[in-house]
Amino acid sequence: MIYLDNAATTRPDEGAVRAAMHYLQEDFFNPSALYREGFAVHKELEEARKNILSLITSHAEYELIFTGSGSEADNQALFCTANRGNIVTTAGEHAAIYNSAKELQKRGIEVRFAKLNGDGSVNADDLLSLVDSGTSLVSVIHVNNETGAVNPIAELAKQVKQKNRAALFHSDGVQAFGKIPFSLSSEIDLYTFSAHKIGGVRGAAGLVRKKSVNVHPLIYGGGQEKGFRSGTENLFAIKQFEFAATKKFAALESDYQKIAALNRYFRENLRGDIFEILSSPQASPYILSVSAKGLRGEVLLHMLDDEGVVVGTGSACSSKNRYSRVILACGIREKNADGVLRISFSVQNTTDEAEQAVSIFNRCAGALAEKMR
Repeated sequence: MIYLDNAATTRPDEGAVRAAMHYLQEDFFNPSALYREGFAVHKELEEARKNILSLITSHAEYELIFTGSGSEADNQALFCTANRGNIVTTAGEHAAIYNSAKELQKRGIEVRFAKLNGDGSVNADDLLSLVDSGTSLVSVIHVNNETGAVNPIAELAKQVKQKNRAALFHSDGVQAFGKIPFSLSSEIDLYTFSAHKIGGVRGAAGLVRKKSVNVHPLIYGGGQEKGFRSGTENLFAIKQFEFAATKKFAALESDYQKIAALNRYFRENLRGDIFEILSSPQASPYILSVSAKGLRGEVLLHMLDDEGVVVGTGSACSSKNRYSRVILACGIREKNADGVLRISFSVQNTTDEAEQAVSIFNRCAGALAEKMR
């Protein structure tokens, strides 16, 4: 199998799994327990918190709240801060933000959606035009999960603060963390990421908050995570995330170059008479969105799957919808939006796999196009 749906989830890093395994088998204790073993694993939890946070900021003004998923972290960022005035977000957000914003609309919060550019990045002028004195929160995805478009969140946050100093700025960084170089700028108040997109296991994610920002709990109970997120912490998943993230950031530049080469091979060798490249050359190389013009993407996906190549048709969290709202918001016509496939890479993919996959892509798409005539 050639796995090219790494934006949906990645294979857990085996070395990180082995390193963390004793937190399942030996040091399995509850970090909130008052006996010696509980104190010991609580120390391990805090070490993981410090180490993961240090990968994107050295500023003491930030702290990390562990959550169970990126969607949970996004929900907490919106539901537990956006309680007045209006919020501004984009038409290109992941469903965890977009659908949360729609729910806030039902609860009486005014939500304003900024338009997208053709590559899936937010139209900065439109975004800033929506921010006013009543804006309580602005949320802009860092890397678009369907097209890979990279939004300049540091500059956008700075411009938002120039219009409204009181507005909070949040970014969903799930497809950026551990993949593109960045560090948090002081204008960014909230930032979310997830373990399983970079070799972690599912069940660990994080919400980074500026300590001055008042965030209410989304989950109530025993008061773990300083009261911000109740529920016994998944120490195995968190420690495995720590090990996987540390490894990923250490190889950030070399991995980026390897992934860029794989992305470039697809761009240069997919049949131009069938495939239209939707992702900008400036997009994150980890995601390549293409349209098989006039073909059903879902049919082509299953043909590829039968040949041993696994890809997505867009966000895995919204895969039941025929047309991606993000792709349509980019201005792509329904006829071409129907044929969209998302190819997403990991460092585990090889040049040989890329060559095989492109050949299978071209053969399957050519056969399907012939049937459609």
